[in-house]
Amino acid sequence: MQDISAGDLKSILHSKRANIYYLEHCRVLVNGGRVEYVTERGKESLYWNIPIANTTTVLLGTGTSVTQAAVRELAKAGVMLGFCGGGGTPLFAGTEQSLEVAWLPGQSEYRPTEYLQQWVRFWFHDDLRLAAARSFQVARLDRLSSHWARSKSLKDQGFEAPLEELSNLIATSKAAIGAARDVTALLTEEGRLTKQLYRLASQAAKYGDFTRAKRGESHDAANQFLDHGNYLAYGLGATAAWVLGVPHSLAVLHGKTRRGGLVFDIADLIKDAVILPQAFLSAAKGHSEQEFRQACTETLTRTEALDFMIDTIKLTAATVSKMAPAEKE
Repeated sequence: MQDISAGDLKSILHSKRANIYYLEHCRVLVNGGRVEYVTERGKESLYWNIPIANTTTVLLGTGTSVTQAAVRELAKAGVMLGFCGGGGTPLFAGTEQSLEVAWLPGQSEYRPTEYLQQWVRFWFHDDLRLAAARSFQVARLDRLSSHWARSKSLKDQGFEAPLEELSNLIATSKAAIGAARDVTALLTEEGRLTKQLYRLASQAAKYGDFTRAKRGESHDAANQFLDHGNYLAYGLGATAAWVLGVPHSLAVLHGKTRRGGLVFDIADLIKDAVILPQAFLSAAKGHSEQEFRQACTETLTRTEALDFMIDTIKLTAATVSKMAPAEKE
């Protein structure tokens, strides 16, 4: 029988799907191209199919496990996956799956409320959301300048960035950020500067010519490392927002309707500073993905990247919320 992957299945609207699965004492895996759960009956293993195209949610209760391949297929089919206690409650962790990024945050609601309250106080005002986006972009540039100039790790690996040229580029970019009238202008400036940073990093790492490709469309080592490393930054971004209790949908730069947009906003704070130069260094040195990932994680930890993200969110929330008009009684 021919294997059928989740990508070959026709999508059914979630509102029209019929199934919610709650599973206990079993393993969820991919068998013959299908997502199945396996139960034990004596010496026998019994395999039961999960019709993922017609499933909204899979809840994994006590005594369950799931393979990476099964999670991947569930994500492709848009199935929500959650870990829970006996009988389906309480929900310990859950996520709506995404083909791009899927996070599995803890479901505790006993998180701070002050930052969310500050965030929503300004978020519904276009001019204040723009002010928050500007704040993020300036913090990103300051982090970039500091790390490229002072990082011992980059120097030890032979990364020789032209600091005067970098300083001029950052000064020009800060002026453009201050003059930006809308988010589109900010994103345009971000793209312009990033192209220049690719050029500087490629030269500093002695990598050679480079052209940025869309995710998954290039076998060039630097492109692959950039994609890989960016996901590390997205993970930290998701963590920072979750810790502070700010929903991932309340983006200030990457669009109000983009799924998980705030995660991308936060990740941008450290991507250019840490991920970008290491991608070119690792590509030039012929590192494996594991070596590249280890270098990134060590630097992210050593530079306290997560703390920086959290502090930036807190500062932005506190500062911009004060600019919001007073609420009517």
